[in-house]
Amino acid sequence: MPDNIRKAVGVILLVSLLSVGFFKPFKEYLLIPTQMRVFETQTQAVETNLSVSGQEEELSEAFTLQKDQHETKITGQKAGKSELVYDLAGFPIKKTKVQVLPDLKVIPGGQSIGVKLHSVGVLVVGFHQVNTEEGKKSPGESAGITAGDIIIEMNGQKIEKMSDIAPFIQKAGKTGESLDLLIKRDKQKIKTKLVPEKDEAEGMYRIGLYIRDSAAGIGTMTFYEPKSKKYGALGHVISDMDTKKPIVVEDGEIVRSTVTSIEKGTGGNPGEKLARFSSDRNIIGDINRNSPFGIFGTLNQTIENNISDKALPVALSNEVKEGPAEILTVIENDKVEKFNIEIVSTTPQKFPATKGMVLKITDPKLLKKTGGIVQGMSGSPIIQNGKVVGAVTHVFVNDPTSGYGVHIEWMLSEAGIDIYGKEKAS
Repeated sequence: MPDNIRKAVGVILLVSLLSVGFFKPFKEYLLIPTQMRVFETQTQAVETNLSVSGQEEELSEAFTLQKDQHETKITGQKAGKSELVYDLAGFPIKKTKVQVLPDLKVIPGGQSIGVKLHSVGVLVVGFHQVNTEEGKKSPGESAGITAGDIIIEMNGQKIEKMSDIAPFIQKAGKTGESLDLLIKRDKQKIKTKLVPEKDEAEGMYRIGLYIRDSAAGIGTMTFYEPKSKKYGALGHVISDMDTKKPIVVEDGEIVRSTVTSIEKGTGGNPGEKLARFSSDRNIIGDINRNSPFGIFGTLNQTIENNISDKALPVALSNEVKEGPAEILTVIENDKVEKFNIEIVSTTPQKFPATKGMVLKITDPKLLKKTGGIVQGMSGSPIIQNGKVVGAVTHVFVNDPTSGYGVHIEWMLSEAGIDIYGKEKAS
């Protein structure tokens, strides 16, 4: 075949392929999902002019279907699985698997909470030098321990708090024996030996480590499930302030907190809610999990947000849309208020992931008071079209009016509430 004919055929094929991309039914075909989930009693729409094979009443017991000129509306009726078949000119071209999930509603939070975590073992956060006869030494550093390690056993005995360590140190120092340590480093467990040194100035034996067994702070309640009282808060992991590593939780508790003032955020300087734990220190729930999606546990009492204690449906990540929404949070005392925001972008996620949404604060009152998103606002629930869609998690350092949000879908799963139909053990 001459070169000019081959070139002509190539050009025709290229134009044909490009033209397919502008063919309206083809574009609609690409936009139709291969699978979708919908809750009982809730409706989702697929924008398409393509028709659905079969009669409406014959399609499924799991859902009903309503077709208008530009979209197919699917309303969940009964938990189960089925499928839709779209056709063009009577020929089936694409199937959509539909899963109808059991109805689920949660009560949105917004309350300011005080958080106290107790770590597994004791966390090493740094080193110090012991003034010995031979000079300054750090026995812990010499033993190969690093900041971020967790001491979980000493001489075969479980270590739960800092006060558990002192008797072992003084006894070993007087006898000259070494301490057998079991430490946890990331996912590894490591054995090492450490010999305490006597501090000549104080007359006490030291191991040359700075350690910590708990952490405290404030955040915002996101939701709780009214039947089980399981809750989720913060929307992000709590990390140690020195090592920057996530705290491995043994247990913990949450209490009510009161916002006393606001440090307003500016470009390059994130603001902060200043708050105090409520004077009664009444524990309102436990903490059994500290994950990338927040803290989770069970409430021991009902808490109110003074706006509405009505349970709201939740939205899956694919249901969240760009556009106006609201957050619930506290900026003064204990009063939960509703503020306007804009969901700038959202990414439907098939697997758990943080930072699923980009948010922008648009409410004039909130902007005037805080400058945008501030520390302590993490966990503030995001409401869109009457559904809980996620929580505020992070602020953009250079633009405090904007930040990230996490989809509620993943927080529910972390709380032990399996929205896909089967209860998950906490």
